[in-house]
Amino acid sequence: MSNVFYDHQAIEEKCLSYWDELALFQDVNLDLTPSDLAKKSFLLFAFVYPSGSGLHVGHIESKTALDILARFQRMKGQQVYFPVGWDAFGLPAENYAIKTGIHPSQTTKTAIDTFRQQIKRLAISYDFANELATNDPDYYRWTQWLFLQLHQKGLAYQKQGRVNWCPSCQTVLANEQVVNGLCERCGSEVVQKDLKQWYFKIKAYQDELISGLDGLDWPTATKQQQLNWIGRHEGVNITYPVYAYPDDGKSLADGGNSLANEGNDSAEEGSSLAEEQLNQGEDTGASRAGEITCFSSRPDTNFGATFVVLAPEHALAKQIAEKNELVAEYLAKAEKKTELERQQEGKQKSGVFTGFYAFNPLSKRRMPIWVADFVLANYGTGAVVGVPAHDKRDFEFVEFANRQNPREPLSVIRVVSGPDGNQDEITQVEQVYSGEGQLMNSAFLNDLSVPEAIETMIDYLEEKGYGQRTVNYQLRDWLISRQRYWGTPIPIVYDPEGNAHLVKEEHLPWTLPDDVDFKPTGESPLKSSKEFQERVERLYGKGWTPEYDTMDTFVDSSWYFLRYCDSHNQQAFADPQRLEQWLPIDLYLIGPEHIVLHLLYSRFFTKFLRDEGHLKISEPFAKMRHQGMILGPDGQKMSKSKGNVINPDQIVDQYGADTLRIYEMFIGPLEADKPWDDRAVAGVARFLRKLYRLAVEEIELIAELWPVLDEENNGNGQAGGNNQAELSSPEFVGRKALVQKLQQTIKKLSEDLPKLKFNTAIASLMEFNNVWEKASLSRNRLKTLSEENASSKSTFHTPYLLLSAEELLKLIAILAPLAPFLSEELYGQAKYAWQNLADQTLGEIKCETGEARARRQALESLEFAASIHLTTWPTYDPALAQSEQITLAVQVNGKVRAELKLDYDLINDQATVLTQAKALPALEKWLLGQQIIKEIYVPGKIVNLVLAA
Repeated sequence: MSNVFYDHQAIEEKCLSYWDELALFQDVNLDLTPSDLAKKSFLLFAFVYPSGSGLHVGHIESKTALDILARFQRMKGQQVYFPVGWDAFGLPAENYAIKTGIHPSQTTKTAIDTFRQQIKRLAISYDFANELATNDPDYYRWTQWLFLQLHQKGLAYQKQGRVNWCPSCQTVLANEQVVNGLCERCGSEVVQKDLKQWYFKIKAYQDELISGLDGLDWPTATKQQQLNWIGRHEGVNITYPVYAYPDDGKSLADGGNSLANEGNDSAEEGSSLAEEQLNQGEDTGASRAGEITCFSSRPDTNFGATFVVLAPEHALAKQIAEKNELVAEYLAKAEKKTELERQQEGKQKSGVFTGFYAFNPLSKRRMPIWVADFVLANYGTGAVVGVPAHDKRDFEFVEFANRQNPREPLSVIRVVSGPDGNQDEITQVEQVYSGEGQLMNSAFLNDLSVPEAIETMIDYLEEKGYGQRTVNYQLRDWLISRQRYWGTPIPIVYDPEGNAHLVKEEHLPWTLPDDVDFKPTGESPLKSSKEFQERVERLYGKGWTPEYDTMDTFVDSSWYFLRYCDSHNQQAFADPQRLEQWLPIDLYLIGPEHIVLHLLYSRFFTKFLRDEGHLKISEPFAKMRHQGMILGPDGQKMSKSKGNVINPDQIVDQYGADTLRIYEMFIGPLEADKPWDDRAVAGVARFLRKLYRLAVEEIELIAELWPVLDEENNGNGQAGGNNQAELSSPEFVGRKALVQKLQQTIKKLSEDLPKLKFNTAIASLMEFNNVWEKASLSRNRLKTLSEENASSKSTFHTPYLLLSAEELLKLIAILAPLAPFLSEELYGQAKYAWQNLADQTLGEIKCETGEARARRQALESLEFAASIHLTTWPTYDPALAQSEQITLAVQVNGKVRAELKLDYDLINDQATVLTQAKALPALEKWLLGQQIIKEIYVPGKIVNLVLAA
């Protein structure tokens, strides 16, 4: 049997053809009966963008994970829906068209065909009968319909908005196309340009987008990122008077700018003014220059405020720039940066001192006013007060500002004590403390807790007229306009006076024209279409014009899960009954790169459609998980530029699809990032070849020996008697251990697969395989011994079975979700061998016709389905599936004081082992009143507790 060849290519071709004949898992019936509703499982992976280069091995992980779960759940009797689709619009296809002149529709179709072929080759059991693509007019018709509904409810509107503009390319750039302020195409400096844009009013749902997260089975970090993006902050708007101070007799308000870099000669005594100079907030040496309002979510720290920062777009910053060249220059530079660049974590701070000051009526300090691009105009008031002792970003800005303006350094004043009452001066960024504590250096707030101080301060500010309680949100309305071709056309037309009108629903889909020049001209490519203009005038009248922008592709990909419920419906975006039956999504697997905007927009659409009576749910995704990345062999993210991309086709060609599937699931937890390892791939291939060889050997022996036609046959497919000598024989002991291991493996997979713990499930299969191989080697040695002593009476039957037919089928069944090709092949071989005994020649033994007939009759009781993937998930015997136990020596200071009985499954769970060991009654007298200074655990051997001397 050692020469059994696992021809993965032939097996895969045969299985794929057979599954196509069966239409396996295709065109699932989406009309559920009442009894099916409780068993429904809607599994979804995030919409895929079909890039021209096809899939790399990093893309395979998530699809394989969900496919394993889908196959497992089907075998468990659940009504599984596992659809597939393509996020087919987008910038890459359009950029390629600009370079090559090939229309995006052609390249997109080719890319989708490539992805589909690769996915099918990996046996991902998608329901391709309900396949979607966002560039299909039958799909984006309903995207446009959704726009109409939003517009009619006042949730789609138009206003001026800023975009990234490349003057050289004469085109709008996405944020990712701007690198260090330069256009990635030509290297020109990018500017911000105001254009009229379309928006969705997502802020109308901002509070519900927060409250709706309660009760969702999502990772905590994902929920937090949603909350962070919405950015709800309760606080207070504090208004400070603004002053200009004389500099050598010349007011900065009148155009002096020496403070911009060098500091103010009159301020050498520091930023604190002597109290006698102040008269109720008025400085006799300064001229009043208005006031400024800053939002603060931590007003308790206001006694530690030492400076104010304006966004470059703030009205006061622009006013100062009119007379201050350095401020004007800084504003010009900031205008070229995207908001993404301005907000990047760890970005080197920049800014310019304005020469103006805000007066803090609480601390009686003047606070220098700076302009810096890390402050955004569209959050709060566009002005923030700096508290560097308690905000890391503020402290980093102080370090920058004090290098720029050393003659008037910004102060760092601690006003909240740290853990254990720490009141140390803050001198390093690592010391910055933003947590709870008691107030200090804060007059009437001293000794209050942070929550108490916040409320007391807000009450005080409102009473004095210095501030007003408010709530701010970072969330902004969704800008959906794109000056691009390859996207969903916005269904708007303009009358000759320039007024916007909705495209009539009867004219949907409002199709994308083909006669377009992709070359950048400074205007949307759709403007070059003659057909588009003629269509509008034909339908609406002479002088009418279309909207030339297309929609952000997030619009297409944030409602697709609804269309899956009824993908061929021409009358509505989906049948209400199907929506009610299948929603919400039972499990959404999505990469961590999509957990903010995509989820936010999908939730927004769901809530809106619920309010319009189209849905009965408020949240689309009941449960969500994230996969980690498959990194390159160098441990870095795979990318063409790094040359570390692994093509899955090459792995499938060399080792087979099952090897690739199992390798990616085995190398670590699903949610972790894992580097690619070619040696480990080869190791998985060896595991599958070994398993295949052992299974084929057992299939043939079962056909040959079951049942043995003698009085000792025990009727369970196992040759041999049951006398006392037989029970203690080597073959009986080997089989007993293997059957128990099989039961434990079934139990392990039954528990781990629904929890997406694929690596531990596969590890248990590998453990079983090792036990099986050892038993097989033992059997082969016994067979050799028996053949050598054929004339002597033997106490055992040779060769004997390690697994019965029923047991082997259970093994093949639990293998099926993980290795669909290998399991189908083994199932087919078993079915053929056991149902066609009369014509079979097994190994070197010729079956007699009478014996074959008897065996065939006995094996006919086995029921075979058309495919292993249509069988039911096997059960296990709880008694046999109990974990084996081991005994650990438990030492105290190196001397054995007790023993711990431990389930084998816990052997690598150090925390549990140590907890159980310390709880042993036998150790109580040794540990009472003692301090354990070190805990040592050698897995599977000893526990040693070291006590203080």
